[in-house]
Amino acid sequence: MKHKRITMKEIAEEAGVAKSTVSRYFNDGYVKEETREKIRKIIEAHDYEPSAAASNLKAKETKTIGIIAPTIDSNTSSRLLTSINAYLKEKGYTVILIDTDHDINDEIRSIQYFESLRVDGIILVATNINLIHQKLVHESQIPILIVAQHFKNGVSIIYDDYRAGYAAGEYAAKMGHENVLFLGVNRVDEAVGVQRRKGVLEALEEYGVPKIHMRETDFSFSKTRKVIRHYLEDHHPTMIIAATDNLALACYKEIAEKGLRVPEDISLIGFGGYEVSELITPSLCTYRFDYELAGKMAGATILSLIKGDPVATTQVIGFRKIEGGSVQDRRKKGEAK
Repeated sequence: MKHKRITMKEIAEEAGVAKSTVSRYFNDGYVKEETREKIRKIIEAHDYEPSAAASNLKAKETKTIGIIAPTIDSNTSSRLLTSINAYLKEKGYTVILIDTDHDINDEIRSIQYFESLRVDGIILVATNINLIHQKLVHESQIPILIVAQHFKNGVSIIYDDYRAGYAAGEYAAKMGHENVLFLGVNRVDEAVGVQRRKGVLEALEEYGVPKIHMRETDFSFSKTRKVIRHYLEDHHPTMIIAATDNLALACYKEIAEKGLRVPEDISLIGFGGYEVSELITPSLCTYRFDYELAGKMAGATILSLIKGDPVATTQVIGFRKIEGGSVQDRRKKGEAK
């Protein structure tokens, strides 16, 4: 008995997915295994055979990858982007880069722009994943990889921000600091603004640090200087844990301007492992993620997505502590000389 002819649109509706997902299925693009199996069963049930036109919906490869980044002038972004570019260039791909200056709306426009260019894949170094991001990724015919923010409904590469934050808070507490300021950024940034902050504060609380203060800034050096300058007028912490090395360096400057010393008066911890942090005296204690490895993993993962190869939905980049000389051991203070 002949089945009623079913269309790709009807397959998509029956499977509960976008038509573009069905198109990716027929063109060997990235489709989650669970979704792929659902589509396969519908096709078999209806004896569906795609037309030649449907089978050739995918344009020829452009050998280009679109990268969307919140900034290109930070040390960490530079290391990540350089690593991604080097990996993809070696594999015969050209990278097109857009800097959004931490503007989420610009991220969304950039995804749409790259789709219009028909790039082979998109890497989004995200500041946040909202419902619009999720809809775009779900409906896109182009594989999209998220870097630096966890994306539970897609594929992402993240830094272990919570554990790095916890390690920093734990270290401050174990070094005897009882009056600690955490200098964070806006919680719109899930990784740095939420997870890193959460790790620091939970460690400080669990180790019983009696005085814990919080202040918020953006990622800029100039605003952070103003925030810390104002804070130090009425507060005297023995330790500042800053959400990034750039913020820690701004603190360094304001501490010096006030005639205080690092670490004798105020100790400092950052995150990032900037090379410039080793040039100051004393060098900065910081937690460094392997940005070069993250870049290679991002390059390899987007190419796997383009080919339709299976990939881990979440890959986590670890960290290491660079001790530096900016943390004083307060446990020794007051001992007999």
